[in-house]
Amino acid sequence: MKKIVFLILTLFFITYEVSYADELNLSGEAAILIDADTGQILYEKNPHMKLHPASTTKIMTGILAIELGKLDDIVTVDDEVVRLTDGSHIALEPDERLKFEDLLYALMIESANDSALAIAKHISGSIDEFVNLMNEKAKELGALNTNFINPNGLSHENHLTTAYDLSLIAQYAMKNQLFREIVSNYTYTIPTTNKKDEERYLKSNNRLLYGTIRINVDGNSVPIKYEGANGIKTGYTQAAQNCLVASANRGNQNLIAVVLKANGREVFADVHKLFNYGFNNFAKANMAIKNYFIENIEVENGIIPIVAGVIKEDLFVTIPKGTMDNIEKKISIKEEIIAPVEKGEVLGKVEYYLDGQLLGQADIVSTMDIEEIPPPSIAEILMSKWYLLLIGLIIFVRIIIIVKRTKNRRRRRALYKVPNSFH
Repeated sequence: MKKIVFLILTLFFITYEVSYADELNLSGEAAILIDADTGQILYEKNPHMKLHPASTTKIMTGILAIELGKLDDIVTVDDEVVRLTDGSHIALEPDERLKFEDLLYALMIESANDSALAIAKHISGSIDEFVNLMNEKAKELGALNTNFINPNGLSHENHLTTAYDLSLIAQYAMKNQLFREIVSNYTYTIPTTNKKDEERYLKSNNRLLYGTIRINVDGNSVPIKYEGANGIKTGYTQAAQNCLVASANRGNQNLIAVVLKANGREVFADVHKLFNYGFNNFAKANMAIKNYFIENIEVENGIIPIVAGVIKEDLFVTIPKGTMDNIEKKISIKEEIIAPVEKGEVLGKVEYYLDGQLLGQADIVSTMDIEEIPPPSIAEILMSKWYLLLIGLIIFVRIIIIVKRTKNRRRRRALYKVPNSFH
């Protein structure tokens, strides 16, 4: 049920899209920019093209590890982890023992493939079973074009995702405080272990967080470090080329950008372009305010005939700058509202439109409990029919009078009757 609800909520918020072709002149074959809070799509290029994700896979590995693992657990590395490790790693050894938390940082900062395998086995007992969990979670989040084969992102012909799917996964992961904390760091130190006498110093490849070199963005030489960047994950394999899922915050705006299959450092330039486009052209607007009064709503058969309808929750949407005055509001109230009504019960909704497209909607709820009018008692029924009682009383009195008159006539007749013996 929770899976269905989350999917419905995800689809609900992604209503208003501003889609463009390739005005941003991106290097990546596929890209997307979304509002991290609402899921609204602000820009897209081939968003549903299936491509290799490389180490951006580890976003899913990381969030599942956080949800299912314990930071203080001690993980013992086995031979399979070492044997299957390829690509980036932190040189884990058989029987080496590390804190689960250290493996998490190695996964997301150093992009360690051996750490991904060790985490998978620790949580699920087998790598394949953990991959099953990854795919289940992807479907739960609405990432329907994603299929994971491994937890580290090494290339496989069937290990595929899309820019859109990665944006959903990243959006979900960034709602977790620990995940946000980990990916916002670009360095970390793993202490000595039973197999390593020296500390391991980790450093992220996400130069949006710290880089000092300069890159070309639309003909301008700018620092690769992006103001407001706070995550998430880079990736590279020969099949995937350069991939980057990034997040950034400015003011009340939180954006997530995804670029897949870009050329070298141009992946960072692409993300710069996407973020610049989002922050320069869009603004966060509070469409509906929690507890804001909408109107009095009639309640049938209630001890109180009306109830105040108010907004249930705040509704924020991201809209193009300068379009606030063009937003249209439509209020819909249920046709028939019959007592009893509970406080917080949904009585209707408010929809907000821009250029005929639905931005979002907010529920209208009751501010109080309203009980139904109780059925009347017999006495109340009788009292409400006073005229019938009066008529009944008149008839009753009339009957008594008639009865008494009849008795009196009979009594008089008996007195005047002459006995036969007198004749």
